[in-house]
Amino acid sequence: MDEKDFALRLAQLRQKKKVSAREMSLAIGQNAGYINNIESGKSLPSLPGVFYICDYLGISVSEFFDLNTKNPAKLNDVISDLKRLDDQQLDNVARLLKGFIKS
Repeated sequence: MDEKDFALRLAQLRQKKKVSAREMSLAIGQNAGYINNIESGKSLPSLPGVFYICDYLGISVSEFFDLNTKNPAKLNDVISDLKRLDDQQLDNVARLLKGFIKS
């Protein structure tokens, strides 16, 4: 992932959370233009900054860098719910998912 990909990923995940760049900047204790500067390619966050960003988004650093997962926070919610199901319920969900994937 290069700087441009990082900026695009941040913008996509922030928009999925439905927050403005300013709101996110202030929520993680930075100046109002912090996230905007990252998304526009003017700056990059420090390593601790990456951790603050991921924490705010409710995802791990590895999930941030996994470009194949479009909405990692929502996926984590679904996985949490799946962990509460019994074997038969999981089998039913698995069949439904396979049907969605074939469509």
